[in-house]
Amino acid sequence: MSFLDQFILFLVSLVANTFSAFSGGGAGLIQFPVLIFLGLSFSIALATHKVASVALGIGAVLRYLKTSRLERQFVLLMLLTGLPGVVLGGNIILLVPDRWAEIALGMLTGGLGIYSILKPQLGQHYVPVHRDWSGCIMGGLVLFLIGFLNGSLTSGTGLFVTLWLVGWFGMDYQRAVAYTLIMVGLFWNGTGAITLGLLGDIRWDWLPALLLGSLLGGYLGSHLAIKHGNRWIKRAFEIVTLCISVKLIYG
Repeated sequence: MSFLDQFILFLVSLVANTFSAFSGGGAGLIQFPVLIFLGLSFSIALATHKVASVALGIGAVLRYLKTSRLERQFVLLMLLTGLPGVVLGGNIILLVPDRWAEIALGMLTGGLGIYSILKPQLGQHYVPVHRDWSGCIMGGLVLFLIGFLNGSLTSGTGLFVTLWLVGWFGMDYQRAVAYTLIMVGLFWNGTGAITLGLLGDIRWDWLPALLLGSLLGGYLGSHLAIKHGNRWIKRAFEIVTLCISVKLIYG
């Protein structure tokens, strides 16, 4: 790969992951299609993208450690329920066609954005709910399903986690984005990368530029989210979900 190609990959990764870290997901909207456009097959592009996305979580951790304290309850819930779904999804995606799943995911993702638009106060304040056992079990089941999508598809699943944490557990957007970037970006995507790496191939020579762009984008996007707060994060979330919906449905 030439220096120009590496530079293009870096810029794509930087832009995609900055938007992702600011809105709570969606790096695959830009980064994953570019990898396919540059010549990678679907499975190799997916595995390579997953590895690069881990750096997004690292960049977010570096920024959020200064301001955010994650609750042990949600850290454990997202690990115990989400990771099995990621592994299962990663094993299945290489065996089945993906077009119909992408269309369904696109429609659902667009629904998330529309739902957020129709709820002006959604995620603007921290109002904790569903923290009992039954609430956590229900929340964990949905996180398992989102983890499955995260392992099998690449665009938009972090946005699902963000809105679920807001809508079900009563988090504000800023707090929910912190959980998404750290838990999904670092642990879920890391597990997905290992799963897909064991089952398929990864283009290691493409990773330096992708990793650097993801790391810097994760830090920069997290900084913007902390600086601008819930109102701007909500608007970014809505824009990204609708863009991803159009991209997935119309290819």
